[in-house]
Amino acid sequence: MMRERLYEVIRSPIISEKSSMVADRHNQIVFEVARDATKTEVRQAVEQLFKVRVKGVQISNSKGKKKRFGRTIGKQSDHRKAFVRLHADDDIDFTQSLES
Repeated sequence: MMRERLYEVIRSPIISEKSSMVADRHNQIVFEVARDATKTEVRQAVEQLFKVRVKGVQISNSKGKKKRFGRTIGKQSDHRKAFVRLHADDDIDFTQSLES
């Protein structure tokens, strides 16, 4: 996979209460990914960018919510999440990259 595509596939990690519980229980990390990304692309991107071994990938599509902005009704954009299960020996530490 080309280096540019790696950065397009994985947009950002999702850090929330639910993703923290999933990380503790099942050794999974949650990422927001491109809407056209496949499971194999997500697997390759995580393995190459973070130097970890991926055990499995599950992808979830979420529709954007309809919101009201005064008189006008708008819609939030759709997004796609990837739940990446890592091997028991591997771990991704996002706080490490913030310190440098």
